[in-house]
Amino acid sequence: MKKLLLLPLLLLFISCYNVERDCKDFRTGKFSFEYEVDGVKKTTVFERNDSLEIETYDGKTDTASIRWINDCEYILKKLHPKNMAEEKSIEMKILTTSENTYTFEFGMVGIPGKQKGIVTKLAD
Repeated sequence: MKKLLLLPLLLLFISCYNVERDCKDFRTGKFSFEYEVDGVKKTTVFERNDSLEIETYDGKTDTASIRWINDCEYILKKLHPKNMAEEKSIEMKILTTSENTYTFEFGMVGIPGKQKGIVTKLAD
């Protein structure tokens, strides 16, 4: 019976926990994002200021405009799309932050289904 009384108290403490999100430190700078494709680890490096993001992956460089919605959310739009898929904007949302990393989710604007990743800040 005592264990049953502790359960609501424990749930109350868990529900009051706030995830740290100090997104201002990640608006600009140089970043790295690692991901896996068909079992092969790949790295994308990108540099971002308030209005542009320049991304390098697989030896290719691409540039996108940034429209900030708030300190933790922004929309990316490729400046030189090569096909119809690249013409669609990508919604980015920072979920949690730590000293030099952040967890985020991203996906095409207006399309359900988001992916998650972790980004490491390399420099300002």
